[in-house]
Amino acid sequence: SIGVSHARAEALKKALRPVPAPIQVRALVDTGASCTSVDPSILKALAIVSTGTVPVHTPSTTSGQPHVANQFDISVVLNHPMIARTFMALPVIEAALLHQGIQALIGRDILSVCLLTYDGQSQTFCLGF
Repeated sequence: SIGVSHARAEALKKALRPVPAPIQVRALVDTGASCTSVDPSILKALAIVSTGTVPVHTPSTTSGQPHVANQFDISVVLNHPMIARTFMALPVIEAALLHQGIQALIGRDILSVCLLTYDGQSQTFCLGF
């Protein structure tokens, strides 16, 4: 699930304003992505504002011409019936993903604190955290 960052939630509470409820999202594990990406529709629904921009290199960008992406601070919770892993303030970039049937890409910023096992034969994976 994706929500506002912990700092944003505390600021909203202090201002006696409602904190948006986290949104359950469909995400794709992307070992080629250095950072997590979120579709603009999710960021808009949570009323999260950009903290700036960052240059992003993708397979489709030409050398020396990175794409400039808006950056946002969010919270992320990886849920499992027995345990959850929470990231209180994670910088992510905005990327149009809905046309691919997903709302987020889980990048190596999150995967670096997890154990990912991919079984190509059975087309399954296990994400430990």
